[in-house]
Amino acid sequence: MSEAKKLYRSKTDKKIFGVCGGFAEYFDIDVTIIRIIFLVLLLGAGCGLLAYLICALIMPEQK
Repeated sequence: MSEAKKLYRSKTDKKIFGVCGGFAEYFDIDVTIIRIIFLVLLLGAGCGLLAYLICALIMPEQK
């Protein structure tokens, strides 16, 4: 039985809190794509910053 995949803030691939790095590791994609998505959300609808801060608060840090 394999261990379930869990979402964590990254300790190794982080610029501010490691949220984008954590999403990139979870979905197994390049972290740059996640950062661009958050930037587009920030500039387009303004919800990117709020989403990032909420994720930084509720996501546990990688062990």
